[in-house]
Amino acid sequence: MYDDVVIYRERYDYIPQQEDIKTTYITNPQQYRKKIDYIRSVDLYRNWSLLAGIKTDLKMFPAKLRNHLSEMATKAHRLKDQIDTVACDVKIRYKQILIQRLQQLVRKMNERIAFLENYENISHILTSKPVKFILFNKKTPVPNGKAIPNLSLHTFLSLNKKTNMGDVIKLLSDFQIIEIGKRHVKSENLLELMSSPMIHRYVEVPNVIRVNHVSCVTPDRVWISDINSLIFMNRAGDILDFLTDINNYGAHTVDIRGDLIYIDWEYNINKISVDNGKKISLMKKKEPWRSNCIYCNPSDGNLLVGMYNTDTFTSKVNRYNDEVQEMQTILYNSGQKLYGLPIYITENCNGDVIVSDYFQGVVVTKRDGGHRFSYTGRPSESGLRLFRICTDAVSHILVCDGQTVQVIDKDGRFLTFLPSKQQEINLQRSLSYDDKTHLLWIGTRWKNTVYLYRYIKRQELS
Repeated sequence: MYDDVVIYRERYDYIPQQEDIKTTYITNPQQYRKKIDYIRSVDLYRNWSLLAGIKTDLKMFPAKLRNHLSEMATKAHRLKDQIDTVACDVKIRYKQILIQRLQQLVRKMNERIAFLENYENISHILTSKPVKFILFNKKTPVPNGKAIPNLSLHTFLSLNKKTNMGDVIKLLSDFQIIEIGKRHVKSENLLELMSSPMIHRYVEVPNVIRVNHVSCVTPDRVWISDINSLIFMNRAGDILDFLTDINNYGAHTVDIRGDLIYIDWEYNINKISVDNGKKISLMKKKEPWRSNCIYCNPSDGNLLVGMYNTDTFTSKVNRYNDEVQEMQTILYNSGQKLYGLPIYITENCNGDVIVSDYFQGVVVTKRDGGHRFSYTGRPSESGLRLFRICTDAVSHILVCDGQTVQVIDKDGRFLTFLPSKQQEINLQRSLSYDDKTHLLWIGTRWKNTVYLYRYIKRQELS
């Protein structure tokens, strides 16, 4: 009765080793802990946010419904007026058609009667002249008195017999609900400016004089440059890589994969692989144009490059795809030059291209190149030279003026200063926003220090 019993190790030819069990015991909880942390910190919050949005829609539904019903009534009245107008036009047109058709019949009959009367008169006259009468009959056959012209009866206007009145009524009364898109959580519904921003922490950067530009790779790894060096480091301050051929200003960025893209001393654009550190040439300098600043859009991989012409002293912004093929040039606005000397460049969540220009301040254009607005500081501080720029997850534009950070909305309206006077970071030089932790990296001018600043937070969900 026990013939079908098989020992597990004989059937599968496998005996779990103690080390395998130990490894599995260590790695599995770590993997699950990451998933649970993500669910706890991200998924649950986003789902609660979606639920809050649905509840808000439910509360607003009666008012929205009244508005829609009012719009429907207005459209129905407009439709009725149009139908009445069409009916009136049809009556006039129908009357004109009937009159025209009857007039045609009258004209036809008059012509027929005149012909017959003329024939009868000529025949009567020629009766006494046999030769002429015979010749006339040969040339003009005797009319058939029984032949009556083809005269149609006048018709009455009616709907097409194929028209189904039920379908017409259904067309006018039926409606359908059209899905206008998938419900999702918008960043502006998740995040808001903090009433009391705070310095989260700071990191000292070795081997640099000042922090010119910052490009975030991950929440704990960044590229930081000063005048002539570029350092890859973690938040603990450990140097992971080091380059010495970097250009000035906003000369580096990070692509979707985390690879570094930078402009070297000779104005060539290169890439450093995050996997093996291999250097790849992306674009050589094309005289007389020199690449001044660069930004990679993390959503589509497009490269934005601010360029300066050393012959004509003009500037432009070029857009390239991920294969470094030119897609667009932004140069003029209604015949006027947009840029003097681009030194930093970025792209907002709404597609706007934002350039910090050495002479023009902050110049913002739409994705298609149309000029939206320019910003030169608060009205009371107009003419203040602006430097580094970045944008955050809710489309704010952050502008470093050397002393503080000015926060404006996507339409150029001033919102606030960062940091506050109580937390002032003197002589700020560079900015970079980490969209994963929502921390702002602020570099200083005469110190080798980068501050991680928290000024934005999750909205409280009711």
